[in-house]
Amino acid sequence: MKRFWTDVTIDDERVVRLDGRPVRTPGRVPLALPSLPLAEAVAEEWRSVMEEIDPRTMPLTGLTNAAIDRVAPAPSAFAAGLVAYAETDLLCYRAESPAELIQREAEAWDPLLDWARARYDVHFEVVSGLMHRPQPEATVARLAEAVASRDAFSLVALQPIVTISGTLVGALAVAEQFIDADTLWEAATVDETWQAEQWGVDPLAVEASAIRRRDLEAAVRFLMLLD
Repeated sequence: MKRFWTDVTIDDERVVRLDGRPVRTPGRVPLALPSLPLAEAVAEEWRSVMEEIDPRTMPLTGLTNAAIDRVAPAPSAFAAGLVAYAETDLLCYRAESPAELIQREAEAWDPLLDWARARYDVHFEVVSGLMHRPQPEATVARLAEAVASRDAFSLVALQPIVTISGTLVGALAVAEQFIDADTLWEAATVDETWQAEQWGVDPLAVEASAIRRRDLEAAVRFLMLLD
């Protein structure tokens, strides 16, 4: 779609408008934002469009569309999908060797687990290797409560943060501003960084990593603009 508008504004209901007409989601619902900072950021994405709309340059608009059309009609079901990551959280599966990698994982991941233990009064089963070990039911239930208490806009931002990083605990730590996007990314890529140091950098892997980091940072920004 080519740019057809001149002015981008925000009305009293925080709906983004193009030449006075509301932007609508693919489901034809007006694009209304829950906070003015987020509305301003989404509006800026539309102002920045040059000749043609490129969804890749409008991540906040995309997340808003998903929050309104996909998550808001069934937030409980969406939250349940996120909670499933509690059973296989990256932070709970440690390398068996070498010692330096084990130490790096501990330095990056232990503070996040310690935060979650104190914040939610839970216990985590931490194992060496990739063999699955179930987490305590009480732990999963408490994390499920923490996720389910969030609205559609917060949930839609958590989804890419969780799936890209591989850690629900890390995503909640970001949501509650215990850590920032850079810290989460460094924790999520401890193993990747180690492998690159040992075997060299793969250009295709670097490109894919840059895309993942861009998407994670956009989701974190979306989440922070909700407040």
